[in-house]
Amino acid sequence: MMLSEVFLGLGEENFQGTLRSVSIGKLRTYRLFDRFKARAHLSKLNSETLRKSAPRLWTRMTEKDEECATDIAQAALVSHLDLIQDVLNLLEVPHEDGFFAKDADVASHLPAGWQQRAYDHFQEKYPKPALLFYLNHLAWEVTKPEQVFRPS
Repeated sequence: MMLSEVFLGLGEENFQGTLRSVSIGKLRTYRLFDRFKARAHLSKLNSETLRKSAPRLWTRMTEKDEECATDIAQAALVSHLDLIQDVLNLLEVPHEDGFFAKDADVASHLPAGWQQRAYDHFQEKYPKPALLFYLNHLAWEVTKPEQVFRPS
């Protein structure tokens, strides 16, 4: 499964919610602002222009634009490092401020049902689109699932 398919599998409403949760300040902090602005084809990047660009960006997901999907994913992830750290702590995945070593055996910390367990634990604490995206991104990165996780 490609990263754009994760966004597509979660649906347009969750995609828009993920974009709404992107922190412009975090993009600047992690030096992703200019790259993201260029990839999104925006002359000005703020929360309003990002929200208004959602339909165009969704179209790019349907066209399987993986570079765009990667940049949107990075923006969403750096905007929710607290969520990432909480999920990894719950799952007892060794990490350093939300980042795990490239050679880490993360899959061994993801037993059957881990996504539902994490979703149930954090659904009241974090925005649903951000939580769903991260749970699916972690699976995409580590276990290469064939379908998108949707909570029961």
